[in-house]
Amino acid sequence: MKIRDLSLEEYFIRTGFYDLLPLATQIAQSLRFSQEEMIEGVCKVYDKFCRYPPTRNRTAWFGLVFKEKLYEARGDLLSFRSQK
Repeated sequence: MKIRDLSLEEYFIRTGFYDLLPLATQIAQSLRFSQEEMIEGVCKVYDKFCRYPPTRNRTAWFGLVFKEKLYEARGDLLSFRSQK
């Protein structure tokens, strides 16, 4: 199985944020982000988690960082598409 064949749920499982998928979905829907942006966003959250893990409230940390990374993901995806 190639990485691109994974579903949104599988990305959340692999990054260890499966329990936060409902929160992530709620955030993404309220801000009108696509599933592709959510996948890129959770990968960026995981990268930050590996370097700077939360020290207190993991859920609050995830919500804050996920919003930030969704916007980064949108920018990265738009940039990538414009280069094609």
